Amino acid sequence: MNPRIIHSDKVPPGRARISQAVEYNGIVYVSGIVARDPVTGKTVTGGVAAQTKQVLAAIRAILEEAGTSIDRVIRTEVFLQDMDQFEAFNKVWEDFFAKNPPARICIQAGRLGPGFEVEIMATAAMPSSRS
Repeated sequence: MNPRIIHSDKVPPGRARISQAVEYNGIVYVSGIVARDPVTGKTVTGGVAAQTKQVLAAIRAILEEAGTSIDRVIRTEVFLQDMDQFEAFNKVWEDFFAKNPPARICIQAGRLGPGFEVEIMATAAMPSSRS
């Protein structure tokens, strides 16, 4: 089985030349996603909560393009610019993953990029009928 590149037009491209996600052997690996406005491509303002909401919406769009859903996320890696913002981040997180949350690591990153307060990578399973 060859890797399948996933791209959603609902998520603006970043500056780096990377795939938004790759599916391989029934697993979707989503690249680190930051908060870009889907219309303008500019950095989302409004703090870590607003950025987390946009990042998770982008991840949801990428997973839907792949043929799976945010409910099938099994693991995430979260990078926060400032761990003092964890509570604001986590409140939004809990809205997206109200039931059966995925495994998660959350660390403070030294520098994410201009204006970005959160970056999230995700790993999700494809539905068993597509494996």
